[in-house]
Amino acid sequence: MKALLLLAGQSKRFWPLQEKSLFPVCGKTLLEMQVGNLQAAGIKEIILVGGRHNLEQAKKIRPDLQAIEQEDLSLGMRGALLSALPSGGNDPVMVVGGNDTVEPEAYKALMESAAKKGTDGALLAKRVMTYFPGGYLKLAGERIETIVEKPGAGKEPGDLVTIVAHVHNHPAALLAELMKNNPVRDDGYEQALAALFQTKTYHAVPYEGSWFPVKYPWHLLPLLQHALKKITMPAIHPTAVVHPTAVIDGNVILEEGARVFAHATIVGPCVIGRRSIVANNALVRGSSIGDDCVIGYSTEIKSSILASHVWTHMTYIGDSVIGSNVSFGGGSVTGNLRLDEQEVTSMIDEEKIPTGLMKLGCIIGDDCRLGIHTTLNPGIKIGKGSFVSSGVLVDRDIPEHSYVSMKAGEMTIRENRTSAPSPEARTKFKSGI
Repeated sequence: MKALLLLAGQSKRFWPLQEKSLFPVCGKTLLEMQVGNLQAAGIKEIILVGGRHNLEQAKKIRPDLQAIEQEDLSLGMRGALLSALPSGGNDPVMVVGGNDTVEPEAYKALMESAAKKGTDGALLAKRVMTYFPGGYLKLAGERIETIVEKPGAGKEPGDLVTIVAHVHNHPAALLAELMKNNPVRDDGYEQALAALFQTKTYHAVPYEGSWFPVKYPWHLLPLLQHALKKITMPAIHPTAVVHPTAVIDGNVILEEGARVFAHATIVGPCVIGRRSIVANNALVRGSSIGDDCVIGYSTEIKSSILASHVWTHMTYIGDSVIGSNVSFGGGSVTGNLRLDEQEVTSMIDEEKIPTGLMKLGCIIGDDCRLGIHTTLNPGIKIGKGSFVSSGVLVDRDIPEHSYVSMKAGEMTIRENRTSAPSPEARTKFKSGI
């Protein structure tokens, strides 16, 4: 069986970060995690279906895999399959969404169900105890009758929500339905499924294991904790340097060229990327630090994900996700807990979205600079290319390429007329550390 891994989504809800499939967590991108799980399930032929905006980078990460460019991104999953299915013949195919991470056992169970006599396909489904805004399966026994999209709390036809891991034993029939329908909305694949359910037998495959749907940027934080649990022993690269007074406590991975300075402490599970520095008196716990970062003097990083080339100095970063080439001035602090200790919310297009998290710090895009003594309220997002001046209390989201300052006690936002230096420009600073 071959798998089509759909990556062409433009990650608009992932703002201010860029490509969800390509963001690093514990040294691996979401793409690499999914490919690894598919291969562990025994699937040898995996085809990446991406867009012009991300396919080249995906191919650099996995050059061994076949890649197909989705021609029309506005068609969503339907567009991906219209581009990928014609060249695939009529052997069974598994359609896998690039947003969902499940264990290899889920794919194995899906293939076993689809292989049963008289079955035309199978859909993976997670049993949920509380309302989830997804597609609910309406069943007649094991057979799927239809999918009810976001029915609303109390109106669910059952307790199984479909995960985008679907096996089609007759992809030609799927392709025919995709070519036949002409949806008004981005639901062409769902319409094709509904048509197939009327004439063919598709079974639901209940799945009780871990499932990490990544839609918003804060969804990376539960995925981080899952990835950290898989680190069952410490691993220090031969080229890593640890000062005798530093403390490495628990299952910590120090990658090539990493350095840990005097009196620094790393509490595992943790991953410290290649050539990254954990400086004097710094504390890193339960976090993923990417390549070429400098965790500066007296900084604390807690339960956070830092991409690459992130610099800090006397900084607190808690329960946050930070993009690449971001610098925090001395004394910067991210708030991660509301005063009333309730769930942190985040604003998306003027709508307050519950994050499901009691602790959430900040989400910062690439190429940002924060001045000394900046303070961020819980759940704040800062768009790429933005600068925040010294002493600012950031109390709302910042658009991309903004310059933020304080005037008469109020936060002001204007266009940023400069840009962050490239990571390479900081080589001279790092060479002196």
